Amino acid sequence: MRRRSAVLPVLLALAAAGAGADAPPPEPCFRRPDTPVASLDPALAGDMASGRAASLVYETPLQFDYAARPYRLLPYAAEAMPEVSEDGLEITLKLRNDIWFGPADCFDSPDRRRRATAEDLVYSLKRIADAKVSSSGYWLLDGKVEGIGAFRAASTNAGPTDYSLDVPGLRALDERTVRIRLVRPDPQFLWALAMPYAALVPREAVEAWGPLFGTREAGSGPFTLESWRRGHRMLFVRRPGRDAARDRTPPPEPGEPAGTPYASVEYLGMADASTRWLSFLRGAFDVAFDISRDNWDAVIGPDGALAPDLAARGVRLVSEPALESYYLGFNMDDPVLGPNRKLRQAISCAFDSAQWCALNRGRHLPSTGPLPPGVDGRLETPHPYAFDLERAKALLAEAGYPGGTDPATGRRLALRLSLGKSDQETREGAELLASFLDRIGIALSLDYSTFPQFMRTLNKREEQMFLIGWVADWPDALNFLQLFVSRNASPGPNRVNYANPAYDALFDEAAATADPARRRELVGAMQDIVREECPWACLYYRREFVLVGPSILGFRLHDFPLGAEKHWRKAQ
Repeated sequence: MRRRSAVLPVLLALAAAGAGADAPPPEPCFRRPDTPVASLDPALAGDMASGRAASLVYETPLQFDYAARPYRLLPYAAEAMPEVSEDGLEITLKLRNDIWFGPADCFDSPDRRRRATAEDLVYSLKRIADAKVSSSGYWLLDGKVEGIGAFRAASTNAGPTDYSLDVPGLRALDERTVRIRLVRPDPQFLWALAMPYAALVPREAVEAWGPLFGTREAGSGPFTLESWRRGHRMLFVRRPGRDAARDRTPPPEPGEPAGTPYASVEYLGMADASTRWLSFLRGAFDVAFDISRDNWDAVIGPDGALAPDLAARGVRLVSEPALESYYLGFNMDDPVLGPNRKLRQAISCAFDSAQWCALNRGRHLPSTGPLPPGVDGRLETPHPYAFDLERAKALLAEAGYPGGTDPATGRRLALRLSLGKSDQETREGAELLASFLDRIGIALSLDYSTFPQFMRTLNKREEQMFLIGWVADWPDALNFLQLFVSRNASPGPNRVNYANPAYDALFDEAAATADPARRRELVGAMQDIVREECPWACLYYRREFVLVGPSILGFRLHDFPLGAEKHWRKAQ
């Protein structure tokens, strides 16, 4: 408690005064706590924090309609929705004529700005495929865009990558028109053009700033980066010269006032959940995006309703299941876990989901597989390796570790779990997981690091076991099931480096088929394989609970909230 009470006044002062010596943010300012942002480079926006930040300053060709349910796409940097050829192989889109990069010092024009062109989109998509960039988003193009594999292969050569190399599937037809040609029809490809990876970036900035490109920005999005003190504060202000009317804002709810668009957005680093909660109560933040276990009883009553004292202050509780799936990942490259399916199955059976969900006070739902509720084609049957302690012990013996004893050492089998955070809630969850494995005789060591460091080692395939989740990029089963496709191995989204040619064939067929019944059949078959092979121990799905302060208008829960701050308004 002493550590928390000492830190709190400093952080509250940062929230109120704009981080010490920095200039105060323009008002009205939306303030939120956030996990550290690794990079503003869209090609490296593989985590939610980086994706949120990059989406404030860069524009993608398409965007999610913030208000529509079911989810749908809208043009963003594109002038209109793309035209798709009758055979589904060609996608043609035209950029708006008012997309301007900057201001930034990489441009030599008097106002330090430049109009975006079709060549910028082609360049930006090629960067995702450049092996030297090591983008975790290459899976969006790999095996889909004609000729992209040859470009990637050429990019592995020594020296700078030659971006003049022709990719037949990526062509600028004129100054504003881009044609994308696919290897096979892919009804899901348009969703990829709304992801941060696909954002337009100017080549001048990449080449001028080199390794520092991810620490600065020269985007065309609704905000520009004003200042960044890593781990502490990021300040974004409305981009000068940009037509604010372009930022589509849902109409006010019935009886809701119009309000004023936020002039700035401030992200404050604050790892401790209790500190974040106290800061929200004191008005330092406009929204509380997570409710910790320790604060649950103070927020949610036995009937599931918001506590009366918070409701009396005008705070609103917004809740719904999230399209997210969390898992214990087994690195299939690991010589202990990779070749031993029985061991992975035993660990899966040792996970006590009821005790885990009780610890997390209704915020977590038991997992039955990789697809969360609400995704079409999800198997509703129980997981074949759900919690069963006696079965876990039997499977462990079949795996060659009776009673948890490693025959190579004569001691308990020792495994290592890596985590990307070290806050109290993460530690409590990791220690509970260690206790589950202790029941069957396995000794689990816990390795905590910062999230950027965790992601670096994960990308290098160096972790043995790890806790992580997948937040849907778009509302489709294949967005989750591509996490097991062999070509998507790290640094791609297949973090466990699972490889199964039969699975890959099912996935590719599902991606190309337009028959809903056949697609569901294929989706079910892939889930059966994953649940039997156990490259994951499927842990839980998350239910989102958000507290919205009385000053924010236009807020709606969204599974794809990248850049959502542009929609929100301050009450007068």
